[in-house]
Amino acid sequence: MEITSIEPRIVSIPPDGEGVVEDGHFWNKTNWIFIEVETDEGIVGLGECNWTLFRARTTVQALEDLERFAIGMNPFHVEKLRQRMYNDYHFLHVPGPVQAMVIGAIEMACWDIMGKVAGQPVYNLLGGKVNDRIRSYTYIHYKWQPPAPPEEAAEAARHYVDQGFTAIKLDPVRPIDGPRDVRYDELEYAESAVEAVREEIGDEADILIGTHGQLPTNIARRLAARLEPYDPLWFEEPVPPENFGELQKVASSTTIPVATGERLLTVHQMSQAVENGVRIVQPNVGLTGILEARKMAAIAQANYAQMAPWMFAGPIAGAASIQLCACTPNYLMQESLESWGGFHNRILKDGIEWEDGDLIPPEKPGLGVELDESAFESYANTYRPEPDQYVHREGTD
Repeated sequence: MEITSIEPRIVSIPPDGEGVVEDGHFWNKTNWIFIEVETDEGIVGLGECNWTLFRARTTVQALEDLERFAIGMNPFHVEKLRQRMYNDYHFLHVPGPVQAMVIGAIEMACWDIMGKVAGQPVYNLLGGKVNDRIRSYTYIHYKWQPPAPPEEAAEAARHYVDQGFTAIKLDPVRPIDGPRDVRYDELEYAESAVEAVREEIGDEADILIGTHGQLPTNIARRLAARLEPYDPLWFEEPVPPENFGELQKVASSTTIPVATGERLLTVHQMSQAVENGVRIVQPNVGLTGILEARKMAAIAQANYAQMAPWMFAGPIAGAASIQLCACTPNYLMQESLESWGGFHNRILKDGIEWEDGDLIPPEKPGLGVELDESAFESYANTYRPEPDQYVHREGTD
């Protein structure tokens, strides 16, 4: 069997009020990129470039540059293929995120092909299913973001807990590119928001704290000290993830487990994160591919750390991440975009199954999902312009 072609499928999210989540969020202002990898035996595998908000055209160009390594390759030789594509960027040692997305998407599609040939879901090719249900969590920022009143954070948390979620995540610090200074009143506000959420949901759900690496080390440690009484399950990217030494300083100064991983591209980077105190690894399967993410999870397992994959993209990458969770003993939970309704399921023949806060791994071969061409056609192969609010962010010049 040989790979004969790789075709991008650009998807413009419709601005029709039926976005990925209930209120559309910013998803109706962006693009997804799926790929179809075809073989000489007519079997087609699906992949997804996982985070293309502002780089859709660049990502397609990178796909065209890298496909020469895949054409003619056996899709079962996924490790060799990864190495061929990875080594093309050896001058940088680590591929950039655009190249990583393409490598991850091609690898993802190869696993889909392998599963279809074997007649097995991908998790059965990676050791077999150990988790029948995948616990999920969602952000509450679709309904609440700073500087809205803390009681609205509590209302948003209640909304999702009542749906069945047993974990919810919030960013209690106003989202501005960082690391930046955070004043005392902002720390007070952040604590009050988390306190309001805990008072509202009690022991019904875990609280997850995100900051998107906005904080310098000293501020992150002060914020962690304030939030410890509310027993968050994790403190995500308390500082930017590129400086593992500073990440370790935060991890060693708080009882809240530190989580990171969505911006880490290789097993080498994740190994350093775990060595420096990260207890919850968050591989981004669309950036790493399934195989590299599996290795990241193994490093975590050897250090009694847990895995909670990042997911903020389309349903193909989501399906790949669910396959990973199903066969990973040290998985903790999977990020969800609410309950995977809206546009996620509109473009699939059979949607991703979410029930009472859990994702259900599919029994179908490969990734277990297929695009619904009749629903997909009107959104395909068009680019949505980059939204102005992400070109010029609040608080920047």
